[in-house]
Amino acid sequence: MNIRLKGLGIVLVLIGVAFIAGGGYAFIKTQEGANALHAFSAAQNVTLSYNEDGQLVDRGETAGAQAIMSLLANDWGYAVNTAELDPNDPVVNTASEYMYQMATISYHTLNGTQTIVLAEDVTAADGTVFKAGEYEFAVAGRYWTGFDRSNPIEAAAREKAWTGTAHALIAELGVGSVTASTLQMGLGLAALFAALGATILLTGFGLIWATRAEPVKARALRTATVPA
Repeated sequence: MNIRLKGLGIVLVLIGVAFIAGGGYAFIKTQEGANALHAFSAAQNVTLSYNEDGQLVDRGETAGAQAIMSLLANDWGYAVNTAELDPNDPVVNTASEYMYQMATISYHTLNGTQTIVLAEDVTAADGTVFKAGEYEFAVAGRYWTGFDRSNPIEAAAREKAWTGTAHALIAELGVGSVTASTLQMGLGLAALFAALGATILLTGFGLIWATRAEPVKARALRTATVPA
């Protein structure tokens, strides 16, 4: 029996070592991805703005940053991890930083005003006539699908507000957010593999220790003290 248990212990030790090695490999690859993500953002100079007190600001004002954060946390329902917003490391390379930057672009687009010029009178499909001239159109929280395209002013404002550049930046930031979240999951899996491997390793060594050969003197002493 002891031989079988010892053999099982050796097998568990080998399995534990394999899990720890897998955790180490996952950690190394995750760190490589995190470093690449940081370098990519640094190369593009994508950073957040903080004041001297370490508070987020938008165009120099904390009120603007608070409005952006409200859009992100309240309107979009994103659970912001404030620990990821580090004024000492303003480069955008964490999930919360990517989402905040995405919210910044969206906030200014949603609250912008577009100047629309109709060169001539335009008659809409419902018969409404829009006179030629210059119009100031407030986006007023409209997303891409929130404009009435049958209205020539709104149709033109949509193209000017939600430009290809805005969509591209939001898409790129969205990819960054997902990548950062995936890297966090990678770290979690690496830790899980390492912890599981250590547990299995400890169990294996425990079995080997429990089934070790008993010293001759100790065995003789134990035998001698057993009553007839």
